[in-house]
Amino acid sequence: MKYFAALFIFCFALNANAQKSEIENTVKTFFDGFHTKDTLKIKSVCHDKMILQSIIEGQKGTKLVDEKTTEFYKSFSTFPADMKFEEKILSYNIQVDGAMADAWTPYEFYINGKLSHSGVNAFTFFKENNLWKIIHIIDTRRK
Repeated sequence: MKYFAALFIFCFALNANAQKSEIENTVKTFFDGFHTKDTLKIKSVCHDKMILQSIIEGQKGTKLVDEKTTEFYKSFSTFPADMKFEEKILSYNIQVDGAMADAWTPYEFYINGKLSHSGVNAFTFFKENNLWKIIHIIDTRRK
């Protein structure tokens, strides 16, 4: 009986680690598309009903900003061709409960190699047709 209990716990841990790895890969795919301005790649990991929000901290206080996904996807076409940007993810804290998960990812954002701002992304995921899709992104931004 102890053998079966140990086997069950081992299999459960393997499954949990596999799901966390899938979620981390979803975030990495999102940022691969983001850095290459590839909206099709980004859309491949985002749900159609995705919500985007930012909490911007500044000298005049803190404000919550909503962004429409259509505007987010369109924005890539307005970036100058010579502008290079990179969002460096510093770590992943992933939690899973059935078909819902979240990932907390501290980051630093660079424009043309210079630190622009930093903060935390909070991704919420929904597992649909055996794929993790991003349904909500909220981030903090501070200089």
